[in-house]
Amino acid sequence: MLTALTIVQVFVSIGIVALVLLQRGRGADAGAGFGAGASGSVFGARGASTGLSRSTAVLAAIFMFNSLALAWFGTRPVQSTSPGLIGESVTEVAVPATAPASDAPATVLPVTGVPAPAPTTPASPAP
Repeated sequence: MLTALTIVQVFVSIGIVALVLLQRGRGADAGAGFGAGASGSVFGARGASTGLSRSTAVLAAIFMFNSLALAWFGTRPVQSTSPGLIGESVTEVAVPATAPASDAPATVLPVTGVPAPAPTTPASPAP
């Protein structure tokens, strides 16, 4: 999902840049009054300001909503699943700790979450 939204974001960004570059600036009309010949537009005397402006506004709205979706999906916690030995999906589950048999504190193995076996004291050598 995150990859699809990122691809949409890239294409919308390129579209906005292209549409903005196609539009005529507000100062182009002032330049035409002083004889600037380059102020003519390919889209006619009135120009395509309404179509290009609307397209830019639509792409800008898509860009904003897509940015919000990317931010939301990017900050959500990811559930960790890992493939098991036979290819099944295994999710980590917290195992409740059992009371240790001795007074020594129980240690938990970090990978499996299973309590480690209680340490045994070595037998004293015979005299």
